[in-house]
Parts: sequence; C-alpha cells; structure tokens
Amino acid sequence: MSAAEGLGWAGAWNIAKRDLNARFRGLRLLLVCIFLGTAALAAIGTLTASIERELQSSGQELLGGDLEVEVWQRDLSSEEQSALREYGEISGGFRMQAMASTEDAAAPVELKAIDDKWPLYGAFTIIDSDQNSVTAGPPTGSDAYLAKGALDRLDITVGDTFRMGSMTLTAAGVIDNEPDRLSEGFQLGPTVLVARDVPEAAGLLQPGSLYQSKYRVAFDAASTDPEAAEEALTEAFPNAGFDFRTRDRASPGADRFVRQMSDFLTLVGLAALVIAGIGIAGGVSSYLDQRRASIATLKVLGASSRDIVRVYALQIAVAALIGSVLGLATGVLVTPLLGAALDGLLPVEAGFVIEPAPLMLAGAYGLLVAFAFAAAPLLRARSFPAMALMRSRIVPLARDKRALFATGIGIAAICALALITTAQPLLAGGFLIGAGAALIMLAGLGLALQYAARRIPRPSNPLLRSALSNLYRPGAPTSALVTALGFGLASFVLLAAIQSAIDGNIQSRVPQEAPDYFVIDLPPEGKDRFYELVQTPFPDAQLRSVPTMRGAILAFGEEGAMQRTADLEEIPEGAWALRGERGITYSDTPPEGSRIVDGEWWVEGHTGDALVSIDAEFAQAAGLKVGDMLTIGILGAERTVRIANLREIDWETMGFNFTLVFSANAIADAPHKLSATIDLPENADASDQGQLLRSMVQEFPSSSVIEVGEVLVQARVLLEQVGLATLAAAGVAVLAGLAVLMGAIAAARAARTYDTVVLRVLGASRRQILGLQLAEYGLIAAALALVALALGSGLAWVIITQLFEFDWLPDWGAVLAVLGLGLVMVMAFALGGSLPLLRAKPAQALREL
Repeated sequence: MSAAEGLGWAGAWNIAKRDLNARFRGLRLLLVCIFLGTAALAAIGTLTASIERELQSSGQELLGGDLEVEVWQRDLSSEEQSALREYGEISGGFRMQAMASTEDAAAPVELKAIDDKWPLYGAFTIIDSDQNSVTAGPPTGSDAYLAKGALDRLDITVGDTFRMGSMTLTAAGVIDNEPDRLSEGFQLGPTVLVARDVPEAAGLLQPGSLYQSKYRVAFDAASTDPEAAEEALTEAFPNAGFDFRTRDRASPGADRFVRQMSDFLTLVGLAALVIAGIGIAGGVSSYLDQRRASIATLKVLGASSRDIVRVYALQIAVAALIGSVLGLATGVLVTPLLGAALDGLLPVEAGFVIEPAPLMLAGAYGLLVAFAFAAAPLLRARSFPAMALMRSRIVPLARDKRALFATGIGIAAICALALITTAQPLLAGGFLIGAGAALIMLAGLGLALQYAARRIPRPSNPLLRSALSNLYRPGAPTSALVTALGFGLASFVLLAAIQSAIDGNIQSRVPQEAPDYFVIDLPPEGKDRFYELVQTPFPDAQLRSVPTMRGAILAFGEEGAMQRTADLEEIPEGAWALRGERGITYSDTPPEGSRIVDGEWWVEGHTGDALVSIDAEFAQAAGLKVGDMLTIGILGAERTVRIANLREIDWETMGFNFTLVFSANAIADAPHKLSATIDLPENADASDQGQLLRSMVQEFPSSSVIEVGEVLVQARVLLEQVGLATLAAAGVAVLAGLAVLMGAIAAARAARTYDTVVLRVLGASRRQILGLQLAEYGLIAAALALVALALGSGLAWVIITQLFEFDWLPDWGAVLAVLGLGLVMVMAFALGGSLPLLRAKPAQALREL
C-alpha cells in the first residue's frame, strides 16, 4: 500500500478495533452522555406518540360518538334532535350532580342518565359476582350501575336499594369500564349510571336546575367532517348555546396536557443533549489526550492525518452508536413506567410500544450531537506533527479552524432537525437560541475569568497564588470547566425551581381553607329552611347563597356594532367565556373576592338599564370596555345588557366566582335555583355531618351536595402527578449535568498529572496539592454560582409559566440550598478526582515526557 493511498477505511478499522478497549475506557463519558440524551428523547417521543395515537384512534370511543352537542338546563328540542339525526344515529342523556342516600348514609354522586343506544362506540363492562369483567347493556327501569366508591360511601352491595331524589333505585352492578369516562372531565363524585327517564321521574329535572343535556352522534358516512357538521349546526341554531366536541378533540383537557407535557419534555431532551454535547467535547478531548502516544506512533510509522481521523472517528462512532442503541432500548423499556405514572390522567397503550419515527429521531439527534461536539478535538489532533503530539502536555495543541466549520455544520443540522420535527417551532427555536446564548455567555465568562485572574494582585498565600495561575496558564482547561460546571450547576437549580414552584402552586391553587360543602339546585323558597337545617346542629356554621343559572354570550361589543359570537372564526385567546354556556348570577352588591377596577357598581334595587359586571381579564381579551353591550342567551331567550364595570377576580378562592354578575332587573325573572356554601366550625362531629347530609336529602331531594374535601384531594393528586412526571423528566438533565461534571473533572485531572508530579518533586505535600485543587475549583464554582442561578431559574420560569401556565412561585430558600448542595458536590468531585493524582509515580511520569 502506497503512502498516497493511506490506510483506507478497512485498515483504519483494523487498528481502531485493536486499540478500542472493550470497556470503552476513555470514551465512557461520551457513551454515557449519548445514552442519557438519546434515552430521554426516545422515551419522550415514544410516550407522546403513543398517547396521541391512542387519543386519535380512540377518539370515537373516548367521546362516545363522532360529534357531541351539549347544552345546559334544558333538553334539545325535537327540531334540534332531528337536525342531529340527519348525520347518523344519536344517543342522548343527562349529566348532573345528585345525592344518593339510604337510611344510614348519604353521598354526593355524578348522575349519568343514558338511553338504550349508549354507548355508540366502545364497550361498557361491569364486575360480576365472581369479580370478572363482563359486557353489559345500559340500565333499564329502576336499575342503576354504581362506581365502587358510591357503593362504599352508601355502605351497600349489589342488589341493595337506595334513593335518588324521590325515586328508589336498585344497585344492579359495579361499573368496570365506562368507555367515555375520560371525555366527561373532572369528576365531583363517584358515577351512578341510570336510564334516561330516571332524573325526571325522580324530580331532578326542574326549571332552573343545573344539569347538562348531552347528545352524541355516530355518523352514517365515515367521510363526514365533524368540523363541518359543527359549523352547520351553529349556523342553523346560532342562539342555542351549544357546546361542541368532536372525535378529534374528544378530551380537550387531555389534548392540552399532552401538548404541554410534550413541549416540556422536548425542552428537557434538548437541554440534556446540549449538556451531553459539552460532555462529549470534553470526553473526546480527554480520550485523545490519553491516546497521544498512539497517535504520535502512528504518524511516525507513516500514517497520514486523514488516517488518524479515520481510526479515532471509527472508535468514537462505535461508542456513539452503542450509546445510542442502548439509549433507544432504555427509552422503550421505561415508557411503560412513565405510562403507569400518568394512569388515570391520559390513555396510554399498555405494555411496550415501538414508535419508529420518534426512535429514529432520537437516534439521529444522538449521532448528530456526537459528530458536532467530537469534531473539534478530533480535527485538532490530526493537524499536529508527531513531536508536538508527544509533547502535548507541555505544548498545548492549537485550535483548528476547520474544526469550527465541522462543529458549525453539526449544530446547524441539530437546529434544523429540531425546528422541522417540533410542533412548536417558536418554542424550540427560542430554546435553541437561548442555549446558544448560554454557551456563548459561559465561554465569555471563562475568558473573563482568565483575564481577571491574570490582572488581579497576587495573593500572599502560595496555594491561592498557584490556583489563580492555573486558571490562565497555557493549556488551562478553564473555559471547558466553566462551561461544564455552569450547565451542571444550572441543572440543579432547574430541578429545585420546578419542584418548589409546583409545590407552591399546589399550596396556592388548592386552597388550605375552603367551604366544607357546596350545595346546588336549592329552591329559592327553601332558603330559610335550609339555613335553619344547617345552623340548628351547627350554630357557628358560615353560610352563603347566591342565585345561579347558565347563559351563553351571543353577541358583544359597542352599541349598534355588536359582534355575533357564532360568526367568529376563532375565539380570541383568553376570551374563554365566549365559548358555550357559563355560570351566571345577579346581585345588588359586589361579590366577595372581587375588586372593581373600572366603572361603578349599581345601587341596591336598581331599576334602570339592565347592567352587568364582567371579569377584567376577559374584557381585555374580548376587547370590551365599560359602556359596551352584551347579549346573553338564557334558556333560549335573548337579553341585552350594558357593561357597568370591570372586576378583578381572585379565582384561587373556593367561593362563588362568576365572570358575569348581572343586576337583578336583568335576569332575576328567569327560572333559576340557588347555590350555597357551608363552612362548618372546626372539629365538627363527623356523625353530625352525616346526619346533616341525610336531613338535606330528605328536605331537598332535588338538591345536590358536593364535598369540597374530596374535590381538593383529587386536585392535589392531579397536580402531584404532574409534578412527579415533571421532576422525573427534569432529572434527566440533572443526570447529564452530573456526568458532564465528573467528566470535566476527570479530563482536567488527566492534564494535571504532570503538574502534580513536578510539585511533588519540588517538595509539595499531599495536603497542599489537594488544597490547590480545591482552591482552583472553589474559585471557578464561586464565579459560576450566580450564572447557574440565572440559567436554571430562567429555564424553570419558561417551563412553569409558559408551558404549564402556572404561577411563578419558587421557594428561593430551597433553590439556594440546592445550589449550595451542587457547589458542595463540585468540591467533593474535585477532591475525589484529585486523589488519583497523589498516586502518580514521579519517575514514570517524567520518563513519559
């Protein structure tokens, strides 16, 4: 073989595989970083794709139809039902809160009245006497199927009877699988399934009662577009107050949660890859430094620079490929565990899931990161002559401009791939720009630290003087250490800020003090008796009641130029009150927990123009101001009112918060009921509370009670599940940061062997050498503390406020404590990494120069 031909790929591979240690000594940091980044992205992509596919493929089953039409406080008219039947088979029923009771117990439940066509899609199953799951048809007559929680609360078994309103029902079975459960939303009590005519027979469907009519349609033609059907029905019945859902958005809450989690997890994966890239650059530099004698020997024997690149590029490629394959396998293996953590929140396919597209994407990311960050040290090593390589410990290798070009190509490819494949290009692009800016800032900080160390006066302490000199001497790894330590410490801050902010939201969004009960559908004429019923056993109980009904905003805007809501192509962001029907009330006084920010409240007994007070945030989103007009639809009747004032509402209270509060002369004549809150004194006797519930059921059989404590428990569990999934994902970034920290310290240790040997020959003690290392790392870590705090908390702010739309409520004491722990870990790693230096034999190290 001629020198001009070189080794070729086959010859390079023969040398590479002989030289490649089976345990990947020297390349372990590269392998670990690729593994972590690839595993994170593989798990993220697989889980997200699995959930999205399940939502899409099961959309009909989750919704219970191709299209759902929902309206409050009334049934659909025969004309409206006929319009639905033109599209296919329909199934209709009612949803409401109700009270189930026996002689000894009473329990709030979610009543679901269904017809004989339910479910249009999917299978309904119950638990039989042998605890097996069996398919069942809809309940008929006075039979009812109950969730296990309802049976437990009532202390009954299958076959026993209980009362609902004025009707006696029989527990005919225990619900196992309710196919459209996820689309029903947040549950305020265990489910009870009954026949469609039960609520009316039990006296629960009264004028003004708060109940929903839900109709699902199974299209006759599979090609029918649900969105087109929705638009046609809206045009045909513009004032009906319909809420629509389609099979493509069967569970809007789940869709939104998946989107938020996907965005967050993608950011975490990209962050892990950025940190991994730093580790790869340091790991490859360290590895090639360890192999300098082999590289020099190959050059002396006639190997060209191209041969050197081929040999070590193959070794790096093998390590990267193995790390990627292990990462992909791990991502697939952990997906069922992540799915189990989200059980009950989202539909996740059971077992192991293979999603080719996200796995290929994760693998491509891993290999691109390996190429981008390994190119610079690899190309730098190829361009030096043999003698320079042999003396590289005292003659540092110069930078290769071609390496910057190769690295730039790799980073550009990573950015392009991220922007092409993400559903949120602005979010991903902003993160990549931020990551690039952070890298530049840390690199600049490294240079500034070296400049400052060179310029500040020399301290009298010899250890500090030597530590300062080590920061700027030729070949000092200060820039690499600053970058690695900066991202590593920032990952600690990120984790602490996210965790404490979520905990803060749990504390603030789920109130510690709240009413014990909400009561709905209380007849206005029974208000005095209701107060007497509660305050007789509990004289110190606090009660509050307000009139409650439902209404839809049909038009809004300036007088004479109002915008019809049905004509909007898209609801403005933040103007959610324009979508469907909302709870409304009337009052002579401003509601508790509200503050008027514009306009004035009407006087008590107001008899002039019909007025309304609206939420200031909604007004801003909808472009409304004091003096503008609203047209509201209540039970099919239109009423136009003038905006009298804007209010700031404290939504975090568990009291009555209404976006729209009217003057009494505007809506008081519409059929309606009262809603009330009951706040019992502390340490109220549990048996007395149980008796109170039973008494309310007897006195007001058509009213419903919601136990706030159970709602708060559900809310806490949901937020804690979100927090757990968030922390588990953010932990990937922390693991990557730890790997990079240890790798950077190990790489610096390899470069310090010669320095340590020289110091020992000159008489330095072990304590002095360790003190020197700790002083150097202490100076760098101290300079990075504020930078890491800014980086980590900045990314946490984006995640908490922009993705999850939570309040920014971190516990800064906890964040600073974790940052301090990170600094202690850096010093511990530095100390542990310095111990092998003390074992270096001076004679052997000096002979290798």
